[in-house]
Amino acid sequence: MEYIIIIISAIFVNNILLAQFLGVCPFIGVSSKVETSIGMAGAVTFVMVIATIVTYLLQKYVLDAFGIAFMQTITFILVIASLVQLVEIILKKVSPALYQALGIFLPLITTNCAVLGVAILAVQKDYNLLGSVVFAISNAIGFGLALVIFAGLREHLDMVNIPKGMKGVPIAFIVAGLLALAFMGFAGIV
Repeated sequence: MEYIIIIISAIFVNNILLAQFLGVCPFIGVSSKVETSIGMAGAVTFVMVIATIVTYLLQKYVLDAFGIAFMQTITFILVIASLVQLVEIILKKVSPALYQALGIFLPLITTNCAVLGVAILAVQKDYNLLGSVVFAISNAIGFGLALVIFAGLREHLDMVNIPKGMKGVPIAFIVAGLLALAFMGFAGIV
């Protein structure tokens, strides 16, 4: 039951993008097309889960064990950046087609604060390893869901007659705010 609460809470109630405002840069920047948002969501999911596992193990067995928990943020940033580079190198060798498909998304993940935020929140919430993985997967699904819905809305907005002063980023911010309000409707579930 605990994991179901984590899943529902992370995807809908405390959505990493719409409730906690982490990862807003790719949310606005990559969400102009549904295809690119799906690619970004997949790449973020992969890196977020791997990063959460590695940072959890580092926190428990290195930082806490040696009393250097104050090094958490810089350690997590280095781990995430290293993981993204490692994934990029491996994909380039193993699957060039997938590497080409992800393209610019992998380097963008290095600066996505949602990945760092989930890793830190998993430690702060004192989840075990399985709970941390469920939390990371759920947040990645929530990130992807919000990103794809927003991209679909933005594609639809391109076909609608919008006043000149509202085109582009202004209407995108208004739609993002309305989407965040819609997700607030899930607040009573958990």
